[in-house]
Amino acid sequence: MGDFNRSVILEAIRRSVEGLSRIELVEATGLSAQTVTNITRRLLDEALIMEAGRTINGPGKPRVTLRLVAESRFSVGVHLDPAVITFVVLDMSGAVVRRRIVRVAEQEPRRVIETMARTIDGLLDEADVDRRRVAGVGVAAPGPLDAERGTVIDPPKLQGWHRVALREVLAEATGFPVIVEKDTTSAAVGEVWTAAGAVDDSFLFLYLGTGIGASLVRDGEAVRGSSQNFGEVGHIVVDPDGPPCACGSRGCVEVVCTPQAIVERADAAGVFDGDPDARGARVVEERFTLLSERAGEGDPAAGAVLRGAAAHLAMLVSVLTNILDVDRVVLGGPFWSRVADVYLAEIPGRLEARSATRAVREIPVAGTVVGDDVGAVGAACVVLDSALTPRASDLYLDR
Repeated sequence: MGDFNRSVILEAIRRSVEGLSRIELVEATGLSAQTVTNITRRLLDEALIMEAGRTINGPGKPRVTLRLVAESRFSVGVHLDPAVITFVVLDMSGAVVRRRIVRVAEQEPRRVIETMARTIDGLLDEADVDRRRVAGVGVAAPGPLDAERGTVIDPPKLQGWHRVALREVLAEATGFPVIVEKDTTSAAVGEVWTAAGAVDDSFLFLYLGTGIGASLVRDGEAVRGSSQNFGEVGHIVVDPDGPPCACGSRGCVEVVCTPQAIVERADAAGVFDGDPDARGARVVEERFTLLSERAGEGDPAAGAVLRGAAAHLAMLVSVLTNILDVDRVVLGGPFWSRVADVYLAEIPGRLEARSATRAVREIPVAGTVVGDDVGAVGAACVVLDSALTPRASDLYLDR
């Protein structure tokens, strides 16, 4: 109970913008004044919070404002993508202290993990972070995952990653505790953790990376599913007349909505010059960027391709929101910023037309507040969230 109350108070202070006094903490948490006094004293001794001046608010003595010491703890986030690996170092407030992107020359697991460990070490040196203040490393990886073992199991676009014990090997290489989380779930956690003020609503996060995935936040907490692999949407059909998929269906998300599928349609529409069969994660990323740029410049063929892609994605969003009954939709991921203008112009109206609850309410659609690094930032937030966020389940007694 003491650890839970400590987390409640620390979370309240972290969520506040200007800090909170002890009296305000009593009001915000429902804890007794003595409990708040005892816990804040310990947090001050641990240098997790600090006294940040006095304020006068009505009669009585001035109140001492307590604020988070952001640099008291750090976490590292790594986003493993087939094309690039993104690294961030976050302080306890969720602010990015250091960032680096490393291009993936090859996908052989051992070399990739060596690159991760070497880059993490270099980033912490650059940021001059005391290793003793690092809470751990979070890795956002494409699924499916064996969450209990921290193992990556044959992601479709990571060749050779058959039951790779990523958590164990990276922990040994870095000396830090490691949490392996699905990239989509990491992104949702990052969205919640970095949001200003309290977040207790429900939203669908649609992740636009090399693949397409979804995550769900319910009452302010990410839903992971029984095997912690929630959000595998690649084989939901969004175009019954679309291209055949390896699963045996036609028009699945995997062959319609992904950057590779969109680039292939742009090739067929004559948007690009050069080899129409050029493949590979880096080539797809370059051409997707070029497609977005040409659409922004008014190229009619490029614009038509992206509007068509937005229509397909709107179909997926409508299916998921009708099933999950969420308050809003958030779009993000490493490819998001390149299509944000087109997708935000196209998707909300299409979603409203297909929404089962349109007579009751509107479902807002917005881009992530975190940016393109949402996977890596989210992975680092998973570490902070695991260490600091209070959960009622922490109060359960083992039987």
